[in-house]
Amino acid sequence: MTTAPDGPIGESHDEEELIRAEFESMVAGLSLDESAPTTFLDELDAIDTSEQFKEPRIPKRGLRNQINDAINGFKRWRDNPHGRSTDDGSAL
Repeated sequence: MTTAPDGPIGESHDEEELIRAEFESMVAGLSLDESAPTTFLDELDAIDTSEQFKEPRIPKRGLRNQINDAINGFKRWRDNPHGRSTDDGSAL
């Protein structure tokens, strides 16, 4: 019996036949019928709203409160009450 680089000739043929049979069995399970009433994108759109992301509601604040918070933040940064390094990338 002659041998091929990967074994006897009969084994190579059997392996190719097994690969073809496996491929054909996978392809046989596929449906190429495009007449389905929905598409994958339709199914994605139909996901329950309970599974979708809901952004949190941020409470509205008045302009005066926003300005006061900004001033207080600046004062905390300037005074640096805890003696921590102020190397935050900003300089005056």
